[in-house]
Amino acid sequence: MPTLHATIEIIIRTVIIYAFLLVGVRLSGKREIGQLMPFDFVLLLVLSNSVQNAMVGQDSSVAGGLTAAATLLVLTAVLNYLGRHNPRIRRLLIGAPTTIIAHGHLMARNVEREHLTQDDLAQVLREHEVSDMSEVELATLEVDGNLSVIRRQQVDTPGDGVRFVKTRRRLRRQRVSQ
Repeated sequence: MPTLHATIEIIIRTVIIYAFLLVGVRLSGKREIGQLMPFDFVLLLVLSNSVQNAMVGQDSSVAGGLTAAATLLVLTAVLNYLGRHNPRIRRLLIGAPTTIIAHGHLMARNVEREHLTQDDLAQVLREHEVSDMSEVELATLEVDGNLSVIRRQQVDTPGDGVRFVKTRRRLRRQRVSQ
C-alpha cells in the first residue's frame, strides 16, 4: 500500500501526463477512432505503455495502478462536466468544427491545418456520392472526426435555367412553382 506521499505523487504525475497527452492528441487533429490508421493505433498503444512508468514511478503495486486509473477517471469526469457547462472549456478541450469546402471551393488552409490528404477528402466525397467539389455547398470536419457534407441541389427554374439550393438529402430534381 503506497504511503500518502507516494499516493499524492502518483496523482500529480498522472495529472501531468494526462494533460500532456490531452494537448498532444488535441494538436494532432481530428480523427474518429474508427478511422485510425494502423500507425495511429500503434502510436496510442506505445504511448500508453511509455507513460505508465511516468505516472506511477517506482510503484508497480496494484494500489499504485488503481490510484493512477482512478485519477484518470476523475479527471475525465471533471473535464466532461466542465465541457458540458462551459462553451469556452468545451471548445478548448474538443475544438470546433472546421469548414473544408464552402460554396464549392476548397478551403486549402483549413485542409492543411487539419492534416487532411486529397485522398481522404476524395474518399469522403465519394461516400457522399459527390463526384465534383462544385456540387458541395458545405463540407465540415466535425469535432468527432466525421466529415459532414451538404450538397447543392440542382433545381429547374422557369427563367434562368438552374439554381442551387442547400440540402442534406440526396440530389433530386424539384420543380419550382411559377
